[in-house]
Amino acid sequence: MFDTLTFEVRDRVAYVQFTTPQTLNSISEQRIADLEDVVAAVGADVNIRALTFTGSGRAFCVGLDLGLLERAFYDIPYFERTIRRLQKVLFELEDLPVAVVAAVNGLARAGGFEMLLAADFVVIADEAKIGDAHAHLGVLPGAGCSQRLPRRVGEQRAKELILLARWITGQEAAAMGLALRSVPLAELPVAVEAIVAEMRHRPRETTRALKREIHAARHLDLRAGVEFETTTFVEYMTRLSIGREGYEASLAGRDPNWW
Repeated sequence: MFDTLTFEVRDRVAYVQFTTPQTLNSISEQRIADLEDVVAAVGADVNIRALTFTGSGRAFCVGLDLGLLERAFYDIPYFERTIRRLQKVLFELEDLPVAVVAAVNGLARAGGFEMLLAADFVVIADEAKIGDAHAHLGVLPGAGCSQRLPRRVGEQRAKELILLARWITGQEAAAMGLALRSVPLAELPVAVEAIVAEMRHRPRETTRALKREIHAARHLDLRAGVEFETTTFVEYMTRLSIGREGYEASLAGRDPNWW
């Protein structure tokens, strides 16, 4: 079904691994197509509660494939179409009604760095090395880094990483809030499981609504944001019985019956 990655669903969690270590899991047109299919599959399967993605070999993802770039730098309309296609799939990844976890096992730069910025949670190996890296070659980011990174770490930190093209380790990424936590590479799967274990039994509608509320803070001032939160709360409680069931289960000392 997929040419550049593996996709497996186990116990309500979708696991994706990039499988082109010979190119450091770079982003080809086929990789973008495979990601589009992954997002569509996760969106359509109402039983899935979380999605994780990681790399194979020594890289997570190093950005656009060299073969693709060989054409793109001499065909800017093609470059733009490719970047816009990558942008779209990253927005769709970000908007999924499930928790999206990037398990960064190794090298991540450029488009790969932009990919991890679209995740809800980043868990990174201590040994990993990540960065935007575009400016080092006189190139600009095009798939969201200049917009997502300042929202994640603040403007000055973002400028340090983008303008100076600075590489950081997993531990540095966690210290600045770019990653949730950094662990030794051998412990990365366990750290990811600790997150998805919490999500396996959460209703998708709850995750969807919570992500919408949190993402609204990016473009609303405080008063407008609180009003959006209240409106979302009322619509959610009116339309769904999830919250009432959770409340009643808590009073009765039982697990909620959400299935």
